[in-house]
Amino acid sequence: MSDRILVLVRHGQSEWNLKNLFTGWRDPDLTEQGVTEAKRAGALLKAEGLAFDVAFTSALTRAQRTLALVLGEMEQDDVKTFGSQALNERDYGDLSGLNKDDARAKWGEEQVHVWRRSYDVPPPGGESLRDTVARTLPYYVQEILPGVLRGEATLVAAHGNSLRALIMVLERLSPEGIMKRELATGVPIIYRLKADSTVEDRRDLAA
Repeated sequence: MSDRILVLVRHGQSEWNLKNLFTGWRDPDLTEQGVTEAKRAGALLKAEGLAFDVAFTSALTRAQRTLALVLGEMEQDDVKTFGSQALNERDYGDLSGLNKDDARAKWGEEQVHVWRRSYDVPPPGGESLRDTVARTLPYYVQEILPGVLRGEATLVAAHGNSLRALIMVLERLSPEGIMKRELATGVPIIYRLKADSTVEDRRDLAA
């Protein structure tokens, strides 16, 4: 059995990251910095000598473009790729499109903190992280994990919270533990899995 490699990468900086807006399922593109971050991620992965067999991304532009830039930098544009809403960012509901400071002014800092950092309290009209896990995990188990366990080197380009959902399962983190986990934009995380799908090794490729 060849190595069971799974690489997760959060999309590069988006236009709304730059403006400090709640993004969720809204669909802004990458900034110039985001493009640079995605290309750098590709260069780092290329330097590792990785050759991907399959890639997954969300239905949102910033993740799809990040994936394309990473694979382009690696000269692996022909990798078969699948996109799904199951890997979309957490839906921030009524907060989507709002500046985070404006949201604090409207609802209060404590309430906005609860919506952002609790595991199971959703913002109005949106999803909690628990909701995001409930949507993302079945897709991972059914569509992504089987290939990894067969030895297919797999790349997932997605979002802070949909990737947190995967990391929570991979690293067996508690709800409290995963809420404290920050994911930098454009930094690949390389997992090597055991045959039972638990993690044998993890490395963050910070530039």
